Amino acid sequence: PKLGLSGKNYGRVVYEGLTGGLDFLKDDENINSQPFMRWKERFLYCMEGVNRSAAATGEVKGSYLNVTAATIENMYERAEYSHAIGSVICMIDLVVGYTAIQTMAIWARKAEMILHLHRAGNSTYARQKNHGINFRVICKWMRMSGVDHIHAGTVVGKLEGDPLMVRGFYNTLLLTELKINLPEGLFFDMDWASLRKCVPVASGGIHCGQMHQLLYYLGDDVVLQFGGGTIGHPDGIQAGATANRVALESMVLARNEGRD
Repeated sequence: PKLGLSGKNYGRVVYEGLTGGLDFLKDDENINSQPFMRWKERFLYCMEGVNRSAAATGEVKGSYLNVTAATIENMYERAEYSHAIGSVICMIDLVVGYTAIQTMAIWARKAEMILHLHRAGNSTYARQKNHGINFRVICKWMRMSGVDHIHAGTVVGKLEGDPLMVRGFYNTLLLTELKINLPEGLFFDMDWASLRKCVPVASGGIHCGQMHQLLYYLGDDVVLQFGGGTIGHPDGIQAGATANRVALESMVLARNEGRD
C-alpha cells in the first residue's frame, strides 16, 4: 500500500491481503514515519493483522516492516522493535547507503530476521544509458552486502526490462558460479564460492493476468509482489489476493503437468 492510510486502516489492508492468500505484505519504500502514520503505530497494527491472518489460515504470514530512518540509531531502534513484537522480516531502502545496508545485514543475521532491500533510488544512476552503472552491478554489491531480497525486475509490468538482461540480474543473485554470457550482460566468469545467495523480487505493476509470463521468464526462485495488482481488484483486497494465489497455483500446476 502507498501513502495516506492511518495505521489502523493500513493494518486492515495487511489482514485482508494475507487472509486472501498472500504470504507477505510489505511497506512501500516511501513509508517510514509520517504524521498520519507513525512507525510504531504501523508496526503494531501490521503485526495484529499478521497474527490474526496466520491464526485464521493456519499458514505462516508476515509483513515487511520498513525500518528506514534518518540515522542508523533510529534504524536499530525500529528494527529491534519489529523483532520484539514478533516480525520475521524487516526492510530497508537502497538510499540508506552502503554502510547502513551492510550494518543492517549483520544485525538481521544476528536477530535471525529476513532483510528485504527495496531498490528505491537506483534509477537515478542505473537507468541512464550514458551515465552511471548497470543495475547488475548493484545486484552484485547487494549480494556481497548480505541482504536477503532485492527488487530485480519483472520483464512485464511497469518496470519491464529486456528478458535477457533481467535473466542476467537473476543469475547474478542466484548462481554460485557465473559464466561469460554477453546477451545477459555477464562479461567474465565469476565464482561466488560460498557467498550467500540473494532472492530476486519481481515488483512493479504486475498482476495475475501476467502469471504465465512471470513463471516462464523468472522461474521458481523469485518473490512475486502484487501491490496494485491485489489492492486494485474490483471486488476488494481479499479477492485480489485470492486471484493472485489461484493464478500462481494453477500456472505452476499446468507447467508441472506439461500443459501450455
